[in-house]
Amino acid sequence: MDKKISVCLASYNGEKYIREQLASILKQLKENDEIIVSDDGSTDCTLDVVRSFHDDRIKIYTNQGEHGYTKNFENALNHAEGDYIFISDQDDVWRENKVERCLEALKDHELVIHDAAMTDENLKVTAPSHFAKYHVEDGFWKTFLRTRYTGACMAFTRNFMLKRVLPFPKSQKYCPYDYWLAYLGLYYKEAIVLHESLIFYRRHEGTALNAGEYSTRTMWERIYTRVYCMKEVLKRK
Repeated sequence: MDKKISVCLASYNGEKYIREQLASILKQLKENDEIIVSDDGSTDCTLDVVRSFHDDRIKIYTNQGEHGYTKNFENALNHAEGDYIFISDQDDVWRENKVERCLEALKDHELVIHDAAMTDENLKVTAPSHFAKYHVEDGFWKTFLRTRYTGACMAFTRNFMLKRVLPFPKSQKYCPYDYWLAYLGLYYKEAIVLHESLIFYRRHEGTALNAGEYSTRTMWERIYTRVYCMKEVLKRK
């Protein structure tokens, strides 16, 4: 039997874009794969849109714990059953070869991080490469000092990564989930970075993350964030 894919999608008031995202994902999945939608208390019609697909591969869970995108993704991961885990935002669109390319990379690595084409809310490309726009450089220490990777561009294995990823560090403020995933994979030399844009990374006024566009953290907060994350990484040998 083919290995199973779990796509972990964190939702919150995403009714405007989530239909297009789910459609782009579902057509790349097999019958035994799944999309785990963890909802953080949406007050709009997000879950109505999700249910309207009437697709048994979509499974909805409510985040009952601490709110916020990092803990919402943790809730999704706690329900994932797949051998391969893909992270998904609610408002992007996957290119048609994303799953194929990531699975190919995961044959020899435990985490894959890929590039993205940045777009406006109407999917008009504003920057063909997120990596190029923000001068992203490969390697653990370069990433550690200047984190620019986004979780929406990550996929990883259950056997090596998931058992180290969970549970997330207690403080989501000082260890955002995409920092956490990137640091773990790169530090233990189990990650590969693909310089290919495999999603349309939609940026709009309701976007939850800035994805390297700017930082509102003070210098002290940035230093403490890295120290806190590094201490947690070393605990997960």
